[in-house]
Amino acid sequence: MSFITNKTVVLTGASSGVGQALALQLAEAGAHLLLSGRSRQKLAQTLRLCNKKSAEAQYDAHHSTVAGSLACVDTAYRIGRLARERGNLGGFIHCAGYLAPGPAIWEISPREFGQVMDASLTGAWQLIRFLVPLLLDRDSTFAAFVGSGSAEIVQPGIAAYCVAKAGEEHLARQLAGEAPNIISFVYRPGIVDTPMQAEARSSTGLKADELRPVFGGWKDKGQLISAEDSARGLMQLLNALRPEMSGKTFDVRSLPDFS
Repeated sequence: MSFITNKTVVLTGASSGVGQALALQLAEAGAHLLLSGRSRQKLAQTLRLCNKKSAEAQYDAHHSTVAGSLACVDTAYRIGRLARERGNLGGFIHCAGYLAPGPAIWEISPREFGQVMDASLTGAWQLIRFLVPLLLDRDSTFAAFVGSGSAEIVQPGIAAYCVAKAGEEHLARQLAGEAPNIISFVYRPGIVDTPMQAEARSSTGLKADELRPVFGGWKDKGQLISAEDSARGLMQLLNALRPEMSGKTFDVRSLPDFS
């Protein structure tokens, strides 16, 4: 049974990068998308592209958007309400993230620290809060969290991001333990050529001199992968979902062979 085709799928971080690439691939696969992101204008562009992809694939799909911060209860509530009204919810993918690169952990402002936590950790919890009750009594459902290898490292200049991703990944494992009928897993997208990468390469702050060479080195050595290739890795997992994947972490660079 498909977890995607003709199912409602909630996708956060759909405004750009891996999230936007994933939205287009989900639309092409026949999902009915509920797209979330901070920028209303960028979301509208993603929506237009998804409608075109669905038409080209000859799916009569229905897509819509909810703009705003997921940490805001009103935004999360609207996503939950629309998902309930749509029905046939297959699952959700939390792809939103915010980097705030450059400052030392004691230098980052409360506002930026909050934005990083809101995007990855609080946003993940809000999705769980409003969407998991809709999935508990359904079969063949999933919750995918786009994590990061930074959850396991110490990297000066992105301390808040490392902490937020570590928290998000553990939240995914907690969900797998508490709601065993939902296939909950973490997907690490690799080192992706996105606006977030460019932001890190031009960062300022007390630890920027330690951060810029790391991110710049990946680009100079040709180690960045495209958002489209990274999204295809997650699509591979979504097309091969099985209960034993729940609670696991998968990396685009070492995906299992499901053939």
